[in-house]
Amino acid sequence: MSYFAAVFAQTPQGWVGTEAVLGEAEHVDDVADLMREAAVESYGDPVVLLIEQDDDWFAVVRLDGQDEPRAYISTVREDGLGSLFQQLVGEVPDGDPAGDSALLEDLGLDAKRLSDLGERALPGDALLTVAEHAGFGEEFDRLRD
Repeated sequence: MSYFAAVFAQTPQGWVGTEAVLGEAEHVDDVADLMREAAVESYGDPVVLLIEQDDDWFAVVRLDGQDEPRAYISTVREDGLGSLFQQLVGEVPDGDPAGDSALLEDLGLDAKRLSDLGERALPGDALLTVAEHAGFGEEFDRLRD
């Protein structure tokens, strides 16, 4: 299974992004730790993690300070990385969307738009739209190339 994951932290100078390696993450706490490391390195808050797997599904995870991460998953999967992010949204049937679709409203992406992207767009296209609305589209493009 191939995936793309990147962490974006908001700083006073703008957004800073870096690719995220999730292969060794076994629990959602591992993901939160990875996100906190990105925030410390850039002094940024909030921190947003974008994940896409096999053109099948995408997830958006947000971390603010020491709060617990919040997530939106376009299509819940019970295997691979999908099971890792399912921990954030609880028990949801495989194949359904889940989570907090309003997690980026303060960054310019309303809940309906995120839900619509999950239903109608390819994961890579959806994440580009998320990044553009949130203000880090150029950083996202730079990491995807």
